[in-house]
Amino acid sequence: MGWEAWFTAAVTVLVTVLLMFTRYPPDGVLVGAVSLLLAVGILDAKSALAGLGNPGLVTVGVLFVVVAGLRHTGAIGLLAERVLGRPRSLTAAQVRIMLPASGLSAFLNNTPVVALFIPAIREWARRYRLPLSRLLIPLSYSTILGGTVTLIGTSTNLVVNGLVVSETGQSGFSLFAPAPLGLVVLAAGLAYLLTAGRWLLPDRVPVIGEQADPREYTLAMRIEPGSPLVGQTIESAGLRGLPGMYLVEIERDDEVLPAIAPHQRLKAEDRLVFAGILESVVDLYRFRGLVPATDQIGKLALPRPERCLVEAVVSDSCALVGKSIREGRFRNRYNAAVIAVARNGERVRAKMGDIVLRPGDTLLLETDPSFAEQQRDSRDFFLVSRIDDSSPPRHQHAGRAIAILVVMVLAAGSGLVSMLVAALLAAGALLMTGCLRPAEARRAVDWQVLITIAAAFGLGNALQQTGLARTLAEELIALAGGSPILTLAVVYLVTTVLTELITNNAAAVLVFPIALNAARGLGVDFTPFAMTLMFAASASFATPIGYQVNLMVYGPGGYRYADFLRVGVPLNLLCGVVTVALAPLIWPFAATS
Repeated sequence: MGWEAWFTAAVTVLVTVLLMFTRYPPDGVLVGAVSLLLAVGILDAKSALAGLGNPGLVTVGVLFVVVAGLRHTGAIGLLAERVLGRPRSLTAAQVRIMLPASGLSAFLNNTPVVALFIPAIREWARRYRLPLSRLLIPLSYSTILGGTVTLIGTSTNLVVNGLVVSETGQSGFSLFAPAPLGLVVLAAGLAYLLTAGRWLLPDRVPVIGEQADPREYTLAMRIEPGSPLVGQTIESAGLRGLPGMYLVEIERDDEVLPAIAPHQRLKAEDRLVFAGILESVVDLYRFRGLVPATDQIGKLALPRPERCLVEAVVSDSCALVGKSIREGRFRNRYNAAVIAVARNGERVRAKMGDIVLRPGDTLLLETDPSFAEQQRDSRDFFLVSRIDDSSPPRHQHAGRAIAILVVMVLAAGSGLVSMLVAALLAAGALLMTGCLRPAEARRAVDWQVLITIAAAFGLGNALQQTGLARTLAEELIALAGGSPILTLAVVYLVTTVLTELITNNAAAVLVFPIALNAARGLGVDFTPFAMTLMFAASASFATPIGYQVNLMVYGPGGYRYADFLRVGVPLNLLCGVVTVALAPLIWPFAATS
């Protein structure tokens, strides 16, 4: 190997060490590594930036926009309610996530499956006080496992199948050819995640407690006629035990019900009084059929879906200090409706319009997005800040958004169009039908995830172009010593290691000719090697950079690099043992002429 290969090896080791043992962000580490390789001439600009034009990367970016459309219409919450339900335990929650995710991934690319599930699981986990870090790795791993069951479940299977057709002259594999082995690998993987794996998962993102925010807002919400909450109990509606929020009382027909029992049924026009932190107030806004009880929100000129929530701290020079919100005509003065008040951690018991304002009161306002800029330098408020992603959901468009999602899934799953084209069309449809606004679409893209994925492609290109990956693969396979089963084991090991370092498709393409020559040299049928290559290239569990779905959950789950090693390495070994043991039994080493 030349100096370029040794230098690339050193950079790869450095990246691994920094990601494992430091808190440097993965996008910064990987961009720095690619920049270094570019500076010394190992990569040219085209190779270093190739990931930016990769269809998979662009697909992930567009799917962020699609998911934003589902979130802003409340469709995410609706899907979570239907698919995820109410878990009785953490294990039950993991089962509710992994079974549908792996099932969908057998027929869909796992990238959109993960993109759709992440925001739903985040909202679901907050509502039921579940640690997000114990849910997102199982989500990612289950979609990878589910993708091995069919030929279209992952792009890797299609890549290997295409190589088999072009390099061997065979007719290729059928849709369910990988299923006999894929179902066993899926069952073994899910069983591991629900037993030994669940004890290895980190618990780094604590559930928000009631003391997480010193500001405790008091607000009243009203149940609209025709709301899906009507007739439900408080517990079944998900209004009991909200993180950092509790239901204080229900006002019904001039009667106050202070001690709220979980089995208490809700009625139309009930006025629910809550006390809790800001994040949970925003969560309440996402409940269908639950609106602020104040009549002032209906008098604002701007349509509700175009408004947002703003926090404003009343100053001692405010003209309304000492006056009630109604007496001071707050809405007319500021074109904003007060929906909640926080006052030094104490509960404000008066109805919203009767609350007398004091200096230091923190008001939560529903208003025009321009309010924060207009009042930023006002003497009436000490501090004014807009709450991100706080526009009231456009629930009337939820059905439309779900229909667009279903069409996208069917179009991509049937092969009518590529996943990228389907996602682009879906994003366009969401914008054109009013489910999503352009500004919301721009804010939806998670650039840290995209930059990390793009830089990982650049590092993978360096491993290939310097010959380092091929040299390591050939040397390891030579150690098998002519035994078909040992050669198969080495093919699996080499492929899965390369998948962790570069990408699944690149690893498959790199090892394919080596495995094909090994099978020909042994004089045996190539089918078990091809199938092993498919499964090994998909078995990326030990690092977050080998598979883009791992990268997608890396940030939202609050994970560290070592978390994937701890949970993923045993799963890699388990899948490897099952694959190498069963592949020759399902597709025997038949002698070739």
